[in-house]
Amino acid sequence: MKITAAVVDEKSAPFELRELELEAPRSDEVLVRIVATGICQTDLHVRDQDYPVPLPAVLGHEGAGVVEAVGGSVGSVAPGDHVVLSYQACGQCRPCLKGSYCYCERAFEANFGGARLDGTNGLLANGTGTDVHGHFFGQSSFATYSLATERNIVKVPRDVPLELLGPLGCGLQTGAGAVLNSLEVPAGASLAVFGSGAVGLAAIMAAKVAGAHPIVAVDVNPKRLELALELGASHALDPRDVDLPDALAAIVPGGLDYVLEITARPQMLKTAVDVLAPLGIAALIGGAPQGTEAPIDMNTLLFGRTVRGIVQGDSIPQLFVPQLIDMYRAGDFPFDRLVRFYEFEEINQAVADTRSGATVKPILRVSAA
Repeated sequence: MKITAAVVDEKSAPFELRELELEAPRSDEVLVRIVATGICQTDLHVRDQDYPVPLPAVLGHEGAGVVEAVGGSVGSVAPGDHVVLSYQACGQCRPCLKGSYCYCERAFEANFGGARLDGTNGLLANGTGTDVHGHFFGQSSFATYSLATERNIVKVPRDVPLELLGPLGCGLQTGAGAVLNSLEVPAGASLAVFGSGAVGLAAIMAAKVAGAHPIVAVDVNPKRLELALELGASHALDPRDVDLPDALAAIVPGGLDYVLEITARPQMLKTAVDVLAPLGIAALIGGAPQGTEAPIDMNTLLFGRTVRGIVQGDSIPQLFVPQLIDMYRAGDFPFDRLVRFYEFEEINQAVADTRSGATVKPILRVSAA
């Protein structure tokens, strides 16, 4: 079938809307008409080739839409269902069989390989015979239609605006899941979030739900710090204005229980470890370019401090996305306050606004719900 997709041809090139051909769904696949899709920093990292994903490609991995058709072995969704798309996993390796799908042994191949796990590709540049890589995060949702599988598709209620829900499948479940799933932050625990973009703000909202206190937002964007305070942070710090370790020590004498490092800056990871209380945990969420190293004083770790990485907030999307929707309905997770909508053809403006910090979470409207 013919679709329209935003294609990036080479490193750091603009996205171009182009007509492509998309295969019919295979037996284990689901064809989804994309209603809207979020733009995530990971899309931009790939566009700029911080991660070696083959180009040209159709990116996008925060899709939401309506099921159009299903393969013969699909039983969890049916045509007409509203769905959110999330990350892909093989479903067969040791981590997957233990329920740790975020840490699939084939995660990079499944999400960044530019093809299905069997090496085939459902996209073809119409009339040219040129390969355009698809299946990004098992979806490539910068398109009017997408192929997904039961492993990365979540049926969602019809009474919540579908165009709003896409970011729950990646950035928002990553931040909220880090607090609620990965770290299981208890009430009364102290927590700092380094980086108050969409992931960080989701973490702050979740920390408020968990009853953490104090909750410290750290960022260089004053508007985001202001929003962080409105969404649940008790303190906001701009590291350009203060000595960050001293300022955090003044708020939490003795050190923090938890620090989420989302900026992917090596010095910030070092600081995250340095400001921990004994037995505290620094969690790395931000994705740095491959090969990036951080200078950590090994002796700091001797006092029971932990450094751990987190992928997708240790979320099983089919379980956690509905939980986030329930929190949103209850008024405890108002992620709509992070969102700005753009039409599909405005994708490059949305990217520019994301990079400048003018928009926290852009969502592209692709078609009517």
